[in-house]
Amino acid sequence: MQTLSTLAELERLQHQYPGLLLMIGGKDCGVCGTLKPRIETLLEAEFPAMKLAYVDCHQAGKCLCAQLGVFSVPVIRLYFDGKQFGELSRVFSLADIRELIARPYQLYFG
Repeated sequence: MQTLSTLAELERLQHQYPGLLLMIGGKDCGVCGTLKPRIETLLEAEFPAMKLAYVDCHQAGKCLCAQLGVFSVPVIRLYFDGKQFGELSRVFSLADIRELIARPYQLYFG
């Protein structure tokens, strides 16, 4: 998982990888800490073509999160070819993440 601290880094990853899952959280977010390793395992097992990136709103600064339109954490954003395909925020499960990714992933990577 790559940790991002600028909008330029996110834009570079969006162009570099056809499938990108972005997790936006914070150091004090217990849900984020619990979900991060589980999301990594999920992507490795079921969606190996996806790249996972993380933005820590406390470490990167509130400016980056504000630029992304995120004011509460956690948030999951799914991108294909640099375009946002979906988002989950605040209350969601690993099953919700799997469901968010599955159909567009199958269509894109077949």
